[in-house]
Amino acid sequence: MTETTKTHVILLSCGSFNPITKGHIQMFERARDYLHKTGRFIVIGGIVSPVHDSYGKQGLVSSRHRLTMCQLAVQSSDWIRVDPWECYQDTWQTTCSVLEHHRDLMKRVTGCILSNVNTPSMTPVIGQPQNESPQPIYQNSNISNKPTAAKILGKVGESLSRICCVRPPMERFTFVDENANLGTVMRYEEIELRILLLCGSDLLESFCIPGLWNESDMEVIVGDFGIVVVPRDGTDTDRIMNHSSILRKYKNNILVVKDDMNHPMSVVSSTKSRLALQHGDGHVVDYLSQPVIDYILKSQLYINASG
Repeated sequence: MTETTKTHVILLSCGSFNPITKGHIQMFERARDYLHKTGRFIVIGGIVSPVHDSYGKQGLVSSRHRLTMCQLAVQSSDWIRVDPWECYQDTWQTTCSVLEHHRDLMKRVTGCILSNVNTPSMTPVIGQPQNESPQPIYQNSNISNKPTAAKILGKVGESLSRICCVRPPMERFTFVDENANLGTVMRYEEIELRILLLCGSDLLESFCIPGLWNESDMEVIVGDFGIVVVPRDGTDTDRIMNHSSILRKYKNNILVVKDDMNHPMSVVSSTKSRLALQHGDGHVVDYLSQPVIDYILKSQLYINASG
């Protein structure tokens, strides 16, 4: 399978991130590594989307702080970005709404048609908008005139990473290597792009709790988009999926990361990281990156038991 025929993926993670932990970032890395190893996918971006303040979870600090901590946590990553859209809305947004927002944003920004998991698109996915002239976005004269798949895919990833932290409206553009020989350039109309929800097995398990999720939302999340699950604490994901008719129905749209890494819940758990902060536990460095710890201490967050 060539790079142009593989499905190009943007991983989206929604959550409180109160605070964001090393484990949250490791989930992105593990998911990307696993998807690449399948030979079917190329991950070109990751999006962290913190929940709105009105979510109402006890001890949830202001989105201003959570956005800053998330940005600090991903500052060394060249492919994961923080998106403030959820936090900027008037009220709490469902996971389904966030996925649909990013799908629509991709359409506006790239002029693309995003296929879903159920019905792969038979039409060009990323194409030049009609009646508009191409707008090259790179003008580096040092770039070799001979295009390579790695070079072009790198440009797609870099271009998409720009829109994760920017709010609309934006001009539409096409991904064209203006320095390449147009007779041999690989055009992006051939690329299939999907947004997949990244989550832990605890969220997957929550789908099985009657009344917790709107069933029509679950149909869209799992059926139209698809999810990537990073299991925690040796959770039996097959058993979980068998407890939900919707999960069983769309089982092929659920990608479970399988690797040899031990991924204990404590590494991901924001709750345990807050407890460590409140108790002055030195093991907090196992949960949180140093820039996040420094910001928490400076801002005096999570000092009392309620926060």
